[in-house]
Amino acid sequence: MWGRYYWGERSDHGGDGGSIGIVVLFAWLSSKERNVKPYLNLFSSLQWNSFVCHSEFATLFFPEKAASLADGVIKELVKELKRRPMPVVFASFSGGPKGCTYKVLQLINGRCKGQLNPDEYQLVRNCLCGLIFDSSPVDFNSDLGTKFVLHPTVLKISRPPRVLSWMARALASGLDALFIKKFEEQRADFWQTLHASANVGPILILCSEDDDLAPYSVISDFAKHLEELSADVRLTSWNNSPHVGHYKYHPDEYRSCVSDLLQKAAIVYSSRRELNGQSAGLVESSNSLPNSILNLHRTASTFNERLKRSPIHPADQYTLPSSMEYEENQEETKPGLLQTESALNFKLSGVLGQILFDVSDPQDVEGWDLNLHLPINGRNSHVFPNLHPNNPGFNPMKYIRRSRL
Repeated sequence: MWGRYYWGERSDHGGDGGSIGIVVLFAWLSSKERNVKPYLNLFSSLQWNSFVCHSEFATLFFPEKAASLADGVIKELVKELKRRPMPVVFASFSGGPKGCTYKVLQLINGRCKGQLNPDEYQLVRNCLCGLIFDSSPVDFNSDLGTKFVLHPTVLKISRPPRVLSWMARALASGLDALFIKKFEEQRADFWQTLHASANVGPILILCSEDDDLAPYSVISDFAKHLEELSADVRLTSWNNSPHVGHYKYHPDEYRSCVSDLLQKAAIVYSSRRELNGQSAGLVESSNSLPNSILNLHRTASTFNERLKRSPIHPADQYTLPSSMEYEENQEETKPGLLQTESALNFKLSGVLGQILFDVSDPQDVEGWDLNLHLPINGRNSHVFPNLHPNNPGFNPMKYIRRSRL
């Protein structure tokens, strides 16, 4: 394994007896547990759990090593998210994005092949709702890599030995001569992956304008490019804070920025879950319609097909089904009422069909007293009962009374 990872602080606050979410901290090179402890305490105080990943120097220049480490990180996250899904935020420090973060992003988005199944990568991708960059991202080329190796924050000494400086520069020159094309391809792949994360959720970038290891110009250009991609980006910079030392020198402002991002990430996750739940509910409801609705749909389809097959002529007479059956059951048939030529037999196949139409599936339409008017001069005519005064069964007073009812 080209690095190590472990669970940090765990909060007992939040809903369902747990924390609000998980912050995955991708630490800088040569960092120890004591170095990241203040950040773990910060996340815990904001009711977020933390998971820490320390990458080794080789992962900066060998993507396959970074991918192996990233798979291990995702596997541990999946175990927790299967137990209780929650929002996830990636917090990358200094060289952390190049050492592991960008490979995690590629794996969960299907841009490179991993060891887990697609559903597990999908789970992490659905839960990822925000990104934090502290003193990063760093544009890794050979010259900057040499500065990074010899930087006091990495070596933990004020000035590196002269022999070590000479060896580092000689190694960088040799790597350039052998793998210059490969390094340029990796560099392009790295920046493309970070730019593609613009739609993940809110993004917070913390940097210093006098940081020689993470140049402000590089970080500022990165933030501007994300804004052009319609990302929700917040760039906070200071003038007098060292590399990965912003929280130490500006604790209150740092805490406020992180708190705001975590709140936004929780809101994004909640909205995303609600949207996915509504979509799932629509699919489920369409697959489990009541029988009465399905029967009504089938009845309407059957009726339309029968009308299409029937010869339509202005002389054809049909009677639309109505609620006259109810009145006929209440009183004896009188000569003045509109009569059907044959009794209709109905098969009630749904409650909704009974309520809306008193019927569900008419079996015989031959005796319906209906005058269908064909389209005349391009205008669609309506369908009315045959109520001509010459009709022996026509009783105007009866229909006036029925219309009032």
